[in-house]
Amino acid sequence: MHPQELKYSPEHLWLKNEGNGQFRLGVTDRYQLQIKSVVYLELPQAGRTLQCGEPFGAIESSKVSTDLVSPVDGTVVAMNAAVIANPSLINKDPYGEGWLVLVQLPGAEISQSLLSADEYLASVSNEAETGLCQT
Repeated sequence: MHPQELKYSPEHLWLKNEGNGQFRLGVTDRYQLQIKSVVYLELPQAGRTLQCGEPFGAIESSKVSTDLVSPVDGTVVAMNAAVIANPSLINKDPYGEGWLVLVQLPGAEISQSLLSADEYLASVSNEAETGLCQT
């Protein structure tokens, strides 16, 4: 269940174009299934600048704790306060209520290095089930 209209990063995040250069980011369904029950999130406040390839937050589950790595350069417009209060929203609805942040990109285009749904699924199908969540 990976929506075709989204773009994906190798670090298991999805991006949804919201128009006007804004993109909503969240964790992929495959990743939330691998890490199990999400119990804690650390997300940036509005106004923080994100750098592609740099950590912007953290996610902790009953199985693993890891950094969230930004797939884009941009500025956080909004953080999902509901998912901070109830991190299990990621497990219940990763492509809906479980979104993480809304980011304004400097340009309206996203990186060509991001993957389509099919490319993302092909790339993660090669990962060993035990290796995906190792820190």
